[in-house]
Amino acid sequence: MAASDENSALFPIFVLTIMAIPIVPYTVTKLCRVATKKSKSIHCHCSECTQSGKYHKSIFKRISNVSTCSNFTLLLFWVVMVILVYYIRTMSSEIQVFDPFSILELEPGALESEIKKKYRRLSIQYHPDKNPDPEAHKYFVEYIAKAYQALTDPIARENYEKYGHPDGRQGFQMGIALPQFLLNIDGASGGILLIWIVGVCILLPLVVAVVYLSRSSKYSGNYVMHQTLSTYYYLMKPSLAPSKVMDVFTKAAEYMEIPVRRTDDEPLQKLFMLVRSELNLDLKNIKQEQAKFWKQHPALVKTELLVQAQLTREFAALPPSLQSDFSRILETAPRLLEELMKMAVIPRNAQGHGWLRPAIGIVELSQSIIQAVPLSSRKSTSGSPDGIAPFLQLPHINETVIKKVVRKKVRTFQELLEMDSQERADLLIQTAGLSSAEVQDIEVVLDMMPSLTLDVTCETEGEEGMQEGDIVTLHAWVNVKRGNGLIGALPHAPYYPFHKEESFWFLLADSVSNNVWFFQKVSFMDEAAALTAASKAIEESMEGSGANMKETSRAVAEAVEKVKGGSRLVLGKFQAPSEGSYNLTCYILCDSWLGCDRKTNLKLKILKRTRAGTRGAALTDEGPIAEDGIEEDEDNVDEEYDEDYESEYSEDEEHDQNSKNKHQAANGTANKHGQAENSSSDEE
Repeated sequence: MAASDENSALFPIFVLTIMAIPIVPYTVTKLCRVATKKSKSIHCHCSECTQSGKYHKSIFKRISNVSTCSNFTLLLFWVVMVILVYYIRTMSSEIQVFDPFSILELEPGALESEIKKKYRRLSIQYHPDKNPDPEAHKYFVEYIAKAYQALTDPIARENYEKYGHPDGRQGFQMGIALPQFLLNIDGASGGILLIWIVGVCILLPLVVAVVYLSRSSKYSGNYVMHQTLSTYYYLMKPSLAPSKVMDVFTKAAEYMEIPVRRTDDEPLQKLFMLVRSELNLDLKNIKQEQAKFWKQHPALVKTELLVQAQLTREFAALPPSLQSDFSRILETAPRLLEELMKMAVIPRNAQGHGWLRPAIGIVELSQSIIQAVPLSSRKSTSGSPDGIAPFLQLPHINETVIKKVVRKKVRTFQELLEMDSQERADLLIQTAGLSSAEVQDIEVVLDMMPSLTLDVTCETEGEEGMQEGDIVTLHAWVNVKRGNGLIGALPHAPYYPFHKEESFWFLLADSVSNNVWFFQKVSFMDEAAALTAASKAIEESMEGSGANMKETSRAVAEAVEKVKGGSRLVLGKFQAPSEGSYNLTCYILCDSWLGCDRKTNLKLKILKRTRAGTRGAALTDEGPIAEDGIEEDEDNVDEEYDEDYESEYSEDEEHDQNSKNKHQAANGTANKHGQAENSSSDEE
């Protein structure tokens, strides 16, 4: 009985220990993360972003940021732990070890006469004949009488004084730290114990497993439905133009679940009239095109119109019923576009290549949604392959201001970026008619924009050149610079109401054959993760090349300095294709900013496989040649891509020409337009 009482008393301690093992380290980690969090502001401070209220930390917003579900659960667990500590402390004062001398109020080693004398006094006080109180009777029988017997019996007293127990040396006993009512198998308690075992050991794990499996079977790791991934994979085509990416994007299963209400018909009709010019309808058969558009699934119609409302900035007049659906679409858009991007660049052919054309279109759609810029504004104009879209992402800039600026021969966004700040201010104030405060807002945004550079090399480890079938290692450093000195930052996006971090996509592609050889997502937000990844990659690369510890340490230190200076390492491998010369392009594409994308030319020479293993040169002497990728005087190395890019949002008239280019690439024909700038070294 005493053993069971002790086990029952240990149950709260057992529960407290089980709770403290995960909760204490998790709490310490969370507090350390909050303490080490940078206080530097990384979001835009222009007037438009400030007025949007997205970064305004009101008292309610601060409370909502703290009172998350995880924080509330953590606090609840700590409250339970504090209650358990208090209960254990109170209980420990009540539970006493059986001590005959203490019970009889004697000093250890008292004589037998003193014991009998004290027993008679306590009997007068607690004996049932003298004290009718039931508690007194219980105390007399369980404690006083037992203590007297333990001390008057010579053997029992000797055992107690020698081993601490009247019965002598006690063996090792095992117990279960459960409440007493669960340990009584007799009667109703047996059923309670059975329910406890079934509930905790069987039902609870089963419920957790069912919930987890049901969710995991429906959603991927990026919280995108598996049905959406299947749809995107099926609808993705190598010739998918950017103007057609919208049709694939809106067919996500998440958007098909958006409720369709009859009360939405009238506001959707009004919205249709506002964004009709952006829907790529044939104006010659406008009535038929409109009828065809409205015959689509109602959820598709609603989704596309609300996305167009974001692109054209016509969302202010949306009724409350559509505002909730509008927010739902925008909130899930970045995740869906990321998965759609993966569906475009994952290996699709026998060589393990993805598709470039749809990948570029997906990034451009992402840029337009974040910056709320219509796709029609991306049509190429004279001297500007990106159209007027990059200008429209700046605050206080509209088409009227752009026309005034273009008259002063500032035709491209890159030319505006390269101007001196004072010269740019004079242009915007005197020519465009903007105020000094508005010009200051534009300068703040331009200082937030990332300026990207690429440094790319390709090699085969332990060999001098590349032969067909070799495993080629791609080693690239992507560097970012900003006018305000930040490395990781949140984009200027006053019309996108949710938190959005910049993401960049590195693509190694052949623009002629429309193949993506290698891809990787790059982020500048988490410096600690970038340091760990770069150090590990450099260590593995140096160890594979046979470098000693000193050389490896030096290479790792250099990589760490680069990461801290705003660079990110892109390291990957791909298999060398068949013999020939390949004019490749390395793209770094931003999903949030317009006009920041860069590309670098890379020419590879793959030699025929030989038995002796003799290798020739893999890279031309000049190596990778960097380009801005958006300047007006860019060479013709990517003329095919530029021509396609200019006509993406109007017609796909050059699709046949692309098919010819693909046929030439399949037969090993080099891109003639690349010979002027990327002339190879003397071929062996």
